[in-house]
Order: sequence, then structure tokens, then C-alpha cells
Amino acid sequence: MRGPHNIWRLIRTGATLERSGAMGVVLEAFRAPPRLRLVARVLGKPFKWLGLEGDPALPPLPRALTALGPAYIKFGQILSTRPDVVGDELALQLRMLQDRLPPFPTEAARRMIEEELELPVEALFSAFSEPVAAASIAQVHRAKLAETGEDVAVKVLRPGILRAFRTDIDAFYLAASLIEFISPASRRLRPTEVIAHFESVVMGELDLRLEASAAAEFAANTAQDEGFQVPRPLWFLSGRQVMTLSWAEGVPLGDNAALDAAGHDRELLAARVLQLFLRHALRDGYFHADMHQGNLKVAANGDIIALDFGIMGRIDEYTRRVYAEILFGFIRKDYRRVAEVHFEAGYVPPDRDIDEFARALRSVGEPIFGMDATRISMARLLNYLFEVTERFGMETRTELILLQRTMVVVEGVARSLNPHINIWQVSRPVVEGYIRENVGPRAVLRDLRRTGQVLSRFGPRLPQLVENTLRRQLREPVPLVLERRRTPVGWMMVGAGLTALGVWIGASL
Repeated sequence: MRGPHNIWRLIRTGATLERSGAMGVVLEAFRAPPRLRLVARVLGKPFKWLGLEGDPALPPLPRALTALGPAYIKFGQILSTRPDVVGDELALQLRMLQDRLPPFPTEAARRMIEEELELPVEALFSAFSEPVAAASIAQVHRAKLAETGEDVAVKVLRPGILRAFRTDIDAFYLAASLIEFISPASRRLRPTEVIAHFESVVMGELDLRLEASAAAEFAANTAQDEGFQVPRPLWFLSGRQVMTLSWAEGVPLGDNAALDAAGHDRELLAARVLQLFLRHALRDGYFHADMHQGNLKVAANGDIIALDFGIMGRIDEYTRRVYAEILFGFIRKDYRRVAEVHFEAGYVPPDRDIDEFARALRSVGEPIFGMDATRISMARLLNYLFEVTERFGMETRTELILLQRTMVVVEGVARSLNPHINIWQVSRPVVEGYIRENVGPRAVLRDLRRTGQVLSRFGPRLPQLVENTLRRQLREPVPLVLERRRTPVGWMMVGAGLTALGVWIGASL
């Protein structure tokens, strides 16, 4: 599938942008340099007649993206949260991609439900509405359980969505390969690996059984979080193409007028959504990775309700500590420590100058502090960060792609609620709390206890491991010299001692 025939898909992309009038909008929004503008025009104008027409009732860019397919729509959803990058007007236009896409026929949804759950819709639900929301991958219907009368949300995948996504992703692979071929310097950003990561995430989103599992885990992790709700999944009414959740009533987080009319404090909501994301990422290592306005509501009591758990992020504890130390260093303006953390984690090659890197980080961080958020151009900031990372040979960390992307989205959501929000001031309590609990003497003792517990589980197997190693060594012609520390047996005896010490630590702690 990932062959040269995907060139057609790339040509059609440019042609569709040109035909819909979105090409100029995109180039202007991203302040594209003259050379890129020329290439885009050369590739777009001659093939304009091949472009997809899309819905003429939509603005140019939403029209082009909806015509091109699900992967492009996902890209537009992310841009809709960044008015500081694409401008307020374009961000507002793109927001319709979040939950106001054209639905597919209700009859098709009913057929998919009956096929998946092997029962007539009337036997499952006493009422089944027309679509109440339609997104790039699925649409939602409101229904009432036949047995209990409980209101529920029934999510159904779009017909043929898997094939459509594979078509888009295959074209992305070709584009990534072309970028790497044309610009060898781009290889450090691992474009192909980034697309591979994106593919794995999207393929998981297309199995609603996985989304139901994610919703259940996320609800368990956040059960004690004040001001936050997660709908519960109904497993007996869920499958690969269908998922049923308890109904969540609320005002869309993207509708500022409705929030104001309901008496909600938008400044408080902006701070809460940012702090909740950081708390989930740092405390649990498991976070909602698609937190745009279309997936968030506000309940009557002011709680934020999360929806759509198809894309969730997970990071290990070590990476969480690195991420927290980097954030904490920026908050404290300790750029030397931020640089050290980058080197310790292997994010920057060891042959680079740490002092010079610290100075570069200062030039990125200092403009943020003490400045009204509305005066910060995130587009220029991201551009400068790219220059810094290129200069110091930093490579894209594929395991952090979701974390980085979600941080951008969440900041955009918070800023849409409160344009004057200072993300560093709001983040500080959460990051400092995590640092107190996870970096320092208390964390060392906890790590030792866990290490002891792990080592103690291997205690019963230790004699057999030593005996097997000795037998292998005795079968070899090389003579054993136990007193030499570099021999395998010598290391095994040292390991035995460390394991015994670990067992004692585990029992003591």
C-alpha cells in the first residue's frame, strides 16, 4: 500500500486545497516562506481540476479537510485549538470539525449495532435518536435502555472508516519518505517513525472495545479528582464497532457564550483543565490525549466531563520524572538544571556544550515569564524551539509525541476560555506537588522498597540460577578464576549478594 501510487493522494491533497480556496489560507496562516509558497502553487494550480469539491457551504479550509478524509480532519481539530498560531477567525472555522461534521444515516448505524450486538435495536433501546454529534471517526446517538430507562450515549463507527484511514496514512508515509529524501536534515525528527506512531494510535481508536477499556481505567484513576467526571462504559452493550456509555449532560466547553449564560467561571475552568491534564500525566502516567473542546463538557455543578477515550497517552515513571523536572526547571528559571536533565535523559547528544544549551533554553523561557499570554506568539516560539533543537542535534522522542501534542491542545483550550492565562503559573502547584512526592529522599526510599520487593520475588530461584551458571562455566574450556571480578561467576556471586540485600530491604521496608 505504501508505494508510489500514493503520489496521486498527495497531488489530490494539493489540488483540493487549491480548488476550495484553502491553499492561500494555509500558506498565510503559517507564514510560509516564499520558496514553500512557490512549490505549493506549482503542485496545486495545474491539478486544481482534480481536487475534491467538498461542501460549498463550509469555509475553505474545513471544506477541504472534510473532503480529504479522517486523518486530515484530525489535523484540523488540533489547529482549531491554536488561535495564536492560525488566528482567531480560522480557529473558529476549524472548530466545526470537532463535533459538527455531516452524520451518516441513522439506518446504517442501526444496522451496525444489530450486527455487532446480535440483537434488534428495539430489543436493546426503548428510544434511539438521530445523531447528536458526528466526528471524524464515529457519531453518537442518545438512547434509552429498554430494561431500566437509563439515558445512554451510543457511539458507532463510521462505515468504511478503517479503509479510509489506511488510505490517508499510506499517503502520509510517502510524504514522510519524500521529506527525508529531499531534506536529509529532517531525518533527526524521524518523520517516518512519527507517522508509524500516529498509525498505531489511530488503529487503536478504531476498536471501540479498547476505548471502553480506556474509559474504565481512566475513571478508576480519576475517581477522587474534584471537579472531574468520566462516563462509565456499559460492557454488555459495547463491541468493536459500538460502545455504550452513561449519558453526560453539560455545556460544550467550546461555547463561551453558553458557559457565561450558565454562570460558569471561565478563568476557573481554564486553570482546571490545564491542571487536570498535568495531574493525570504526572501522577498516573495515563492521560486523555485528545482534549479538544469537542471532547469536553461542563456539568451544571461546574465539573468538567471528559468524552471520547479513543486516544489515551501512557508514559513510564522515569519519563514522568524527567518531564516534571524539565517543567519545574522552567518554572524556577533554573535553565542549567533543565539542560542537565536533557543530557541525563539522553535527549541531547553528550558531545554538545551544556552551558551553551542552557543559554539557548533561557532565550526560549525568559520571554514567557511576567508577560501577558496574549502578547506571546506561540508560532514564533515554536519556530525558535525548532531552531534550538536542530542546532543541538535533539531527535524526536516518539514516546513523547502524544504528551507534547496534548500539552499544545490543552493550552489552546485553556487559552480559548481565558486569553490571559499564564500556563506556567497555573502549572506550578501541580508540578511542585509531584516533585515533592517523587524527586527527593522520600522517592528514593520508595524506589528502594520497590526494588527490594522485585528482587525478593527472585529469591527462591537464586540457587538454581547460580547452579546453572556454574554448570555452563564448567563445560567451557576457560578456567574459572573466582577472585577476578570480571569473570561471570564473580559477577554472579556479587549479584547473589545484591539479591540477598534486596530481599532484606524488601522485608524491612
